[in-house]
Amino acid sequence: MEAGRVVAGIAGVVRDVGLAEELAQDALVAALEQWPRDGVPANPGAWLTTVGRRRAVDAIRRRQAQQRTLAELGRDLDERVSPDLDAVVEETIDDDLLRLIFVACHPVLSPIARAALTLRLLGGLTTGEIARAFLTTESTVGQRITRAKQTLATAHVPFEVPGPAERAERLDSVLEVVYLIFNEGYAATAGDDWVRPALCQEALRLARLLQGLMPGEPEVHGLAALLEIQASRTAARAGPDGAPILLNDQDRSRWDRLLIRRGLAALDRARALGDSGPYTIQAEIAACHARARTPGETDWARIAALYADLARIVPSPVVELNRAVAVAQADGPAAGLELARKLADEPALAHYHLLPSVLGDLLARLGRHEEARAEFERAARLTGNARERSLLLERAAGCRSKKS
Repeated sequence: MEAGRVVAGIAGVVRDVGLAEELAQDALVAALEQWPRDGVPANPGAWLTTVGRRRAVDAIRRRQAQQRTLAELGRDLDERVSPDLDAVVEETIDDDLLRLIFVACHPVLSPIARAALTLRLLGGLTTGEIARAFLTTESTVGQRITRAKQTLATAHVPFEVPGPAERAERLDSVLEVVYLIFNEGYAATAGDDWVRPALCQEALRLARLLQGLMPGEPEVHGLAALLEIQASRTAARAGPDGAPILLNDQDRSRWDRLLIRRGLAALDRARALGDSGPYTIQAEIAACHARARTPGETDWARIAALYADLARIVPSPVVELNRAVAVAQADGPAAGLELARKLADEPALAHYHLLPSVLGDLLARLGRHEEARAEFERAARLTGNARERSLLLERAAGCRSKKS
């Protein structure tokens, strides 16, 4: 839970994200040794950051004989590292996190490597979770992360927020990273939990920080709008036992109206600043759901049109799958099924559980229960999330009983 803050706080000292991650792991080892004996401190994250920074200073001092400038830096840093844990918490960890995002999104890295590295360092995601977010293999993601850290170290990338011109160049990658962190929290790809609220909150916090840093960028506000509106549904997305609740079955009185208002306000700012980009369009889609007090009031025709706009800007089989769902709601399941069937041979969706899940839903609505059962079972085999697997198997069982 504290991984991103700890790594960012240490990186602010050592200016090397790879070394910062190693020192954060060293601090965790120290915690595992000391906390069972001495008790867990009141602020575990501050404790880990302090230990990691002290070890960073020690590492700098070990190089004193080689570089006199590092010896001077070590003395200066020693004065900055406070033994007072409360003081550590008050330091500019938020700024360090933002710097870490922009470092991880440096142009020296490929776009996919930037996103993977930031998800690992700030989101605390495993390589497996990142792989599912990118629809690729775990080994590929692991290699990308390792090479990315080596590249940043070799290029001596400074640990700083870039100037306005360079900042704009990296913005798309930064927004993608925040978006993927939120998605992993909103619908966890693996594990026993359907929702990981802490990741959603972290992504929201980062989106709000970006709004303050880059207030003139419409897509920054568009992303913030999207995340605020999506996060408003969190409390309604799972039952008391943690089981998933699908959108049309949710108790909309449990949607957070404050977050919806924040999201709609951010959407207004995005619209006022310029043409709609992909995040603003997705926020428009989310707003259609947020404004509908009941599922029947949802403007599915507009949502389908918005997905068509999105597909023109960022062509993607996932976007087309979402468009198929919207078309099914607007024009009937047969129309949606025709579009979804066209995606069956897409390589990127070969292991994507939502494709057979959508097919199963549309087939069930058409009364083709045996075909629907097979698709739900295939989706259950593909998902890595235990809660989602249970839901899909329940739907498959329901199709079997209807057939019999």
